[in-house]
Amino acid sequence: MIPKDSYPSETKILRVVSINVNGLRAAHKKGFFEWLEQSEADVVCMQETRISEHQWTDAFKPEGWHVHMFEAEKSGYAGTAVYSRLPFVSITNGLGFELADTQGRFVSAEFDLGLPENVFICSLYLPSGSSGDEAQARKEIFLEKYEQILSDWRQQNKSIIVCGDYNIVHKRIDIKNWSGNQKSSGCLPHERAWLDHIYDDLGYVDTFRVVREEAELYSWWSNRGQARANNVGWRIDYHACSPDWKDRTVNAWVYKEQWFSDHAPVIIDYKIA
Repeated sequence: MIPKDSYPSETKILRVVSINVNGLRAAHKKGFFEWLEQSEADVVCMQETRISEHQWTDAFKPEGWHVHMFEAEKSGYAGTAVYSRLPFVSITNGLGFELADTQGRFVSAEFDLGLPENVFICSLYLPSGSSGDEAQARKEIFLEKYEQILSDWRQQNKSIIVCGDYNIVHKRIDIKNWSGNQKSSGCLPHERAWLDHIYDDLGYVDTFRVVREEAELYSWWSNRGQARANNVGWRIDYHACSPDWKDRTVNAWVYKEQWFSDHAPVIIDYKIA
């Protein structure tokens, strides 16, 4: 991750971070907010915050940040948040269907960046299906409903960056053990085809891959065995953007110098001036 002042002085950079914190309180204890202060991030989208409104005290609201959280109805479960150095124009909770909204799985923040249109930067926590058939069935319902919403946004020509834990790998280069996971939730052929449709047919852009084409750049590792030490990972955390952000993408990283959860922050720099 390079410092912002390494760019030409006339270049204005928007640094956007996506991270599944696997419990904001746990990430806090691991130094997440200290890292946040020196990250030079402008907007941070968090997933799986797992914190209730009454627990979301000033300790989790650092000075100088505009913050918004959308909690799940079930305590200690799911939830999303957006933290920003920039003021919000508006905030919208949810996607308009129960599975997303009762679990706090989506929050959208609108920003005026001085571009022709305001941009919506969103935090998405797509369900996992790994716990069994019922969970996978819920995931399939979510994918179907969310796909239609994504299509509607493209028809509206909405400028949008949807950061989040999608719980799906896309290509062979996005998972260490490709052959062994073809029947595993998150690597099922029809799930990967869903991402193909989002990118190839609807026109969204996996901006990380615009500037980083290497294999083995993962964002999640199992806590079992030596997965992290051996880099046996999955890339399941994305910035899925409307096409106007493709040419603005200048750098991307997976930050692994410190660990705040089983996911690593996915950081992308976008040129806005």
